[in-house]
Amino acid sequence: MKSVFHKILSVLMAFVVLFTTMSFTVDMHYCGDSLVDFSVFTKAESCGMEKAQPAKSCENTAMTEKDCCTDKQFVKEGKQDLKTSFDKLTFEQQTFVATFLYTYINRFEGLDENIVPFKHYSPPFVERDIQTLHETYLI
Repeated sequence: MKSVFHKILSVLMAFVVLFTTMSFTVDMHYCGDSLVDFSVFTKAESCGMEKAQPAKSCENTAMTEKDCCTDKQFVKEGKQDLKTSFDKLTFEQQTFVATFLYTYINRFEGLDENIVPFKHYSPPFVERDIQTLHETYLI
């Protein structure tokens, strides 16, 4: 149960790091007050009701009409400060990391074979129990 909990927690933490560092843009196209198109990966399509901008001339500068369609864009920038640099370690920190890695790796090394030096020797035959004979017991 504990390992399953740790696996689920590690996957959730990986997604948290992924989504906090990812940046994306949301495009929205409104016609009046109603949302016509919504897009995350591409530009939002227009509804086709935009008015063509009149050519600027000296005669009709005051007769421009406002467009009823608007485009809005929401940009979420990701955090870029998660990168840690290991090139600025002091000599003491480098020594600590090197000794920690050396001891951690050697912790899991074992012998090639299990050597038992007294494997082929039989124990001596006990004729009498000396402790009970002399009545000496360690308590």
